[in-house]
Amino acid sequence: MASMPQNVKRVDVLIGGAGLAGLALAIALRQALGGPYAVAVADPALGRASSDVRASAIVAAARRLFETIGVWDAVAGEAQPIVDMRITDSRLGDAMRPVFLTFDGDVEPGEPFAHMVENAPLLASLAARAREVGVEILPHAIVGHEISRSPPPESEAEHARPSHHVDVKLADGGMIAARLLVAADGARSGIRRRAGIPTRGWDYPQSSIVTTVEHERDHGGRAEEHFLPAGPFAILPLKGRRSSIVWTEATAEAERILALPDDGFHAELERRFGLHLGEIAAVGPRRAFPLGLSVARAFVAERIALVGDAAHVIHPIAGQGLNMGLKDVAALAEVIVDAARLGLDPGSEAALERYQRWRRFDTMAMGVATDGLNRLFSNQSEVLRAVRDVGMGLVDRLPALKRLFIREAAGLVGEVPKLLKGEAL
Repeated sequence: MASMPQNVKRVDVLIGGAGLAGLALAIALRQALGGPYAVAVADPALGRASSDVRASAIVAAARRLFETIGVWDAVAGEAQPIVDMRITDSRLGDAMRPVFLTFDGDVEPGEPFAHMVENAPLLASLAARAREVGVEILPHAIVGHEISRSPPPESEAEHARPSHHVDVKLADGGMIAARLLVAADGARSGIRRRAGIPTRGWDYPQSSIVTTVEHERDHGGRAEEHFLPAGPFAILPLKGRRSSIVWTEATAEAERILALPDDGFHAELERRFGLHLGEIAAVGPRRAFPLGLSVARAFVAERIALVGDAAHVIHPIAGQGLNMGLKDVAALAEVIVDAARLGLDPGSEAALERYQRWRRFDTMAMGVATDGLNRLFSNQSEVLRAVRDVGMGLVDRLPALKRLFIREAAGLVGEVPKLLKGEAL
């Protein structure tokens, strides 16, 4: 990539990856800066219907972000508020599952701490909004990049300015000069790998089975998490008499269960789900995802920033993976917008270091917390079971502590970026 063609495209920010985080960042930047500020998203999956069978718990802070960037109204009709949550701790064969911890679902009066939204329509709404605000959509993978310290050649861009930049090569042979390249391309991020940023973490001997279940009775907006020795079994309410299941098992057992015929799968599902909502039936595709902990050793490199799964992957035990990625988005968007309005370079070391300071410690703390919770609950130890049940029982009797936990889970504690407070940039 030593010599660049003269018709190279120029943008201010190029985002690799059109998942929830990448599209949300692109919209936030275009909405805040508009005009000639060029933002592009590159992903070969753009323009194709999403095959994502999962649903996500969108916490209050993330919902405020989606409201502020003009996306929430498009999915609000299909978003199921979580009005309360119950947590149990038991063995698979136990006849009773005593409730040790309950949470009221509001962070503010009338504001649920989370909504459940299916990923496919949310992605479609984000893509539509990105096009509406003028994000350039490039349906090609990023296959290489190189830092350049000479001014990029003139192009059709209206605001050519001399600055260092990153030269990016697309799979179709196209070239883009960007002042900042954002890796939002997932846990196996090619951008992160080519930037030489290592990760720290480990794989868990667990996989998460995901499917959608219909049930005879209404869930009433209640989420349930049953801690079983193999891992948590979460029942998360969707619109209608449906729930999203996130079911953790040892990897070999998850593979066995997925391979069962429908009646065998139903029997295993019913053993864990129970009959409190009447008859149940798995109605969505069933898939398993390997679990692990992975945190990038740095969230930035020269003219590169990582967001979402490219920066961190954690255990789903607390339902915080996507919401951590959206916190990355809100923080990076604020950093870039502040720099742009001061006439500064969004890819400068100072701007990127501000983003890294803002997000990396919080991410490490959440990674440690989820890892500890998984080790505490996913085991056969009767001693640990007694300790955790006493702990949950004490928390359940302390309303102030429960409110703090709810606000923390909702993303409203600590140095909260503007978008997560519902404030425009």
